[in-house]
Amino acid sequence: MLLLQHKRALILGVANERSIAWGIARNFAAHGARIGITYQSAPLKKRIEGLLASEDSVGSACDFLLPFDAAIDDDYPRLACDVASYWPSVEVLVHSLAYARKEDLSCPFHQTSREGFNLALDISAFSLIGLANAFRPQLSHGASIISMTYHGSQQVLPSYKVMGVAKAALEASSRYLASDLGPKYGIRVNCISSGPIRTLAASAVGPINKITKVIEERAPLRRTVTTEDVGKSALYLASDLSSGMTGQIIYVDAGVSIQAMDEFSTSTKDD
Repeated sequence: MLLLQHKRALILGVANERSIAWGIARNFAAHGARIGITYQSAPLKKRIEGLLASEDSVGSACDFLLPFDAAIDDDYPRLACDVASYWPSVEVLVHSLAYARKEDLSCPFHQTSREGFNLALDISAFSLIGLANAFRPQLSHGASIISMTYHGSQQVLPSYKVMGVAKAALEASSRYLASDLGPKYGIRVNCISSGPIRTLAASAVGPINKITKVIEERAPLRRTVTTEDVGKSALYLASDLSSGMTGQIIYVDAGVSIQAMDEFSTSTKDD
């Protein structure tokens, strides 16, 4: 059964083969979706083209690669216009965008710069609002908007800092968008809170190898999650199987978020 047959999904945030967005693209393509992917720079475009060439199932499902920079206001309506030249409508929009400056992740949180704070929230949270606004006329009734978050939005993770605040803003924005877009347009908006995965973004916000080792020891499933795990959950949210769900955060983290902090923290101490 192809869960996304006749659906078109725009996916933002593919950086390499380890990206959560790439795991989502693979699952969507396997279930019959037509997909479109954005890139921020020429080197990223070349990298994504290589991925599409190496994985025919995704490459054959991809209708376009389009440039998009979440920091540029004009890129939002421009991207919507470009997508409209390929597709009559969009049924799924996947937001997997996040950014914070390295210096704002390495300093104590109280030393976060105003510029760095604004940039992190702009790219990581406002971009969801901007995309929802730009694509609202193209999103079909019952369309699904899916964004990626992390448990650092709910509890303090020392290495996550300003990104935790940005993800909290993303989650709140998702709820307000769900309330805004549901009554008239039937558009659903949900978040997936993934456990740590060895992605390019994760490597910038903490000792990912140490974190994943602790999760393998303490999570109820005794393992970390993969982009395939997250992709399957995104598939559910994109499909009609989740037609009654909006404004929610779905945890895909092997259960680590239910663990008490005092127990969880015992294995994080240096040897």
